[in-house]
Amino acid sequence: MSDIATIPDLDGHRVLVPGGTGAVGEGVVRTFLAAGAEVIVPTRSQARADEFRALLGADATEHLHLVVHDYSTFAGAAELVEQTVRYRGGLDSVVAPIGGWWQGRTLAEVTPDDWEAAFTDLTTTHMAVLRAALPRLSGAGAYTIVVGDSATWPVPGSGLVSMEQAALLMMQRVAAAENPDGPRVFSLVLGPVTTRHAAGAVDAQDVGAVAAAISASTAPSGSIGLHGADEVRAALALLGAGNGGGASVGAWGGR
Repeated sequence: MSDIATIPDLDGHRVLVPGGTGAVGEGVVRTFLAAGAEVIVPTRSQARADEFRALLGADATEHLHLVVHDYSTFAGAAELVEQTVRYRGGLDSVVAPIGGWWQGRTLAEVTPDDWEAAFTDLTTTHMAVLRAALPRLSGAGAYTIVVGDSATWPVPGSGLVSMEQAALLMMQRVAAAENPDGPRVFSLVLGPVTTRHAAGAVDAQDVGAVAAAISASTAPSGSIGLHGADEVRAALALLGAGNGGGASVGAWGGR
């Protein structure tokens, strides 16, 4: 983690991180563990769970709960949330860095298999998790969807990614509008991210720090753009991460 972030105290906070074994998800998981949260990370195989635990090293404390489960369907996501609530006694937050990348064809060249893999499957997974988890949140946290800049900027040759990410951004807006007095719903819109695979403008653990600050705050639903250190600092300041949380945030701007 960079020296930008201040991690809130989330001792006992129960957060589900579908997509947590990915590159951005790893940063989110590390940050929530550092904050003292109980972090539930579903993965599709025991081998992947073991690999991820080894990758986290000393950060993989007793607060990490790796669950072998396929959450990509409505039934699978519902079962995952039900098991989480049953065994952890409830659910406070969800951070969903579920995603992937696809490129190589124009929209006019897209095949049915491309459509299923790059748009339908990923959108369905996000929708299934939100549908299952949002009504079960305790009110002590938030639901945060993580998307990339392709949500608002067309990427020729990767149009299905732009379309899928834009759909998720609208899903956040609709869910927030439908729950003005219920669970808070956020989106984090990311520029290039520094992970174990690549260098970018924002560190993956700083993304996690903003997500943790969202969960610890009482800020109203919104969309937060993270494209560099200045935007990370601004988000953390508005969320109150530096003074114990609880800051009220008015209008958020994403790119």
